[in-house]
Amino acid sequence: MDQNNLIAPGAKVELLGGGYAFTEGPVADKKGNVFFTDQPNDKILRWDAKTGEITTFSDKSGRSNGMYFDKKGRLITCADEENQLWSFDKKGNHTLIGEKYDGKLLNGPNDLWLDAAGGIYFTDPLYKRPYWKRDPAMQQDGQHVYYLSPDRSTITRVTDALNKPNGIVGTADGKKLYVADIGASKTYVFDITGQGQISNKKLFAEMGSDGMTLDSKGNLYLTGNGVTVFDPTGNKIAYIPVHQGWTANICFGGKKNDMLFMTAQKSVYGLKMNVKGN
Repeated sequence: MDQNNLIAPGAKVELLGGGYAFTEGPVADKKGNVFFTDQPNDKILRWDAKTGEITTFSDKSGRSNGMYFDKKGRLITCADEENQLWSFDKKGNHTLIGEKYDGKLLNGPNDLWLDAAGGIYFTDPLYKRPYWKRDPAMQQDGQHVYYLSPDRSTITRVTDALNKPNGIVGTADGKKLYVADIGASKTYVFDITGQGQISNKKLFAEMGSDGMTLDSKGNLYLTGNGVTVFDPTGNKIAYIPVHQGWTANICFGGKKNDMLFMTAQKSVYGLKMNVKGN
């Protein structure tokens, strides 16, 4: 299904890499190279936009999940092994940038999005991991959405009105924030009213999502059973099947920012598109 011709003519979902334990967190750098995680194996990998080669960026990733680049090219990740947020420099060295709200550890940061000021909106559900050596119990009073200030000094809670928030992404103009409530099988959109401030929660789609991304036309791509695309008004306009049990996350990448990069269980896939990333 592709009502608006988002997919390039004749393009098919193609395997870019495989043999991983569980892939997650794809994000593209300024050159279109895509970084993604093999979370159970504690790795961040890099797909080269020119050659298609996949190499290891870090083999000590903190079990990173969702990721995003800041304006200085640092890779910001949800390192849920120890309830933390990390920042990686270009050499793969990491710095701890956040781990507590109200004096208590986070549950396990899952996905994130950076605003123009460099502040970080992130979701904090609880998914107990078999590799955890830390306390697997819920650390906060629920599963919520937070904001880490641009100077990395303060984490604030921006909403507690969701059951189990997971995927998150904001619009290029910084006015809207989409958050998937995977626990309620719904996706909501909020108005961003200031740094770390959201309001006017509205139902956007009657489905949840693991990861999500936006294209340059404002269409929202949700994951799970393949990829489902909604236009900015919430109408379903495309469905892309991915023949795996679960499509976890998604981003745009490639040299022209027009390749849809999908992480799905033990593999990663690409699809040439007529639209570019947000």
